[in-house]
Amino acid sequence: MSIHVIKPGMFTTIQDKGRKGYQKYGVLTSGGMDPLSLRIANILTGNQENEAVLEITLMGPGPVLTCQKDQLIAVTGADVEIDIDGEPAPLWKPLFIRAGSTITFGPCKRGCRSYLAMAGGFDVEPVMQSKSTYVRAGIGGLKGRPLEKGDVLTIGEPSPIAVSLFHMLKSKEKQVRYSAPDWTVSHAHFLPLRKSPVIRVLAGRHLSYFQEESQTAFFEQPYQVTPQSDRMGCRLKGEPIRLKQKLELISEAVAFGSVQIPPDGQPIILLADRQTTGGYPRIGEVATVDLPLIAQAMPGANLYFKQIDHHEAEQALFKQEAKLRELTARVKLEAFSFEKR
Repeated sequence: MSIHVIKPGMFTTIQDKGRKGYQKYGVLTSGGMDPLSLRIANILTGNQENEAVLEITLMGPGPVLTCQKDQLIAVTGADVEIDIDGEPAPLWKPLFIRAGSTITFGPCKRGCRSYLAMAGGFDVEPVMQSKSTYVRAGIGGLKGRPLEKGDVLTIGEPSPIAVSLFHMLKSKEKQVRYSAPDWTVSHAHFLPLRKSPVIRVLAGRHLSYFQEESQTAFFEQPYQVTPQSDRMGCRLKGEPIRLKQKLELISEAVAFGSVQIPPDGQPIILLADRQTTGGYPRIGEVATVDLPLIAQAMPGANLYFKQIDHHEAEQALFKQEAKLRELTARVKLEAFSFEKR
């Protein structure tokens, strides 16, 4: 089975959960910017959560893709309009689409990254145990680059769960070119997209080095996402954050969500394609549970930061993981209930 790229969109790449275990060698993690939406797309198509999907950046016309054979897909992430052969199709649920159907990504209402999963995943060669694309190094994904017009993507073998979902939806009363279950994932429950989200942040190891006024500003005033933001970092503009005194630091490991303060005082939140080490002082660390909100923030959006402690961050993450386990169990139940009929 294969997918033909009619239009690639502005920046569409193959991503999984990232290239783990190689940062000590200077190799970036990469992976999905919104790991939660990536995982849910895979769950809805019966894939393993770490299977490769398409990460679609929606700051311009989205991609147009044609399926060579019948296929099971799911689209999660940003609130975007998609259609199958001109027929509007829903997000956040598995979809059976017929051979020859064309998937078109239209205007984005809120958020800026969507995730398209195909049952069986995208069959590309892993690099250091990951299929994720890192464009600057030209590794992973499809030839280490974003999709281009005319590309052909091969789809892997679907799992037993995917096969069951596929036959369940194929057997339903047919719509124009696709069929979908009656249920859907409550995306607002998992990914509450807002114009000015509140981002939960743990105190960084250098928080006390910043002026009291700057600490207050960071946690009370909005910071705007700038157009210079990319997969490496979310660059913000707002009240400059100043150190109490000049500080020289030895470069040390950084994480997805580290909030660095460069000399100009404007925060940078490190993201999926972050460097492995950094020497700027860190005022905070974004809680893992809120990383998807950063990934979905469009240029011009205002972010507010709220300080929480490690216990609160853990509890929020535990709740999210529990919801994911519940969703996985629900999808399996739907699939295997059909098999027993």
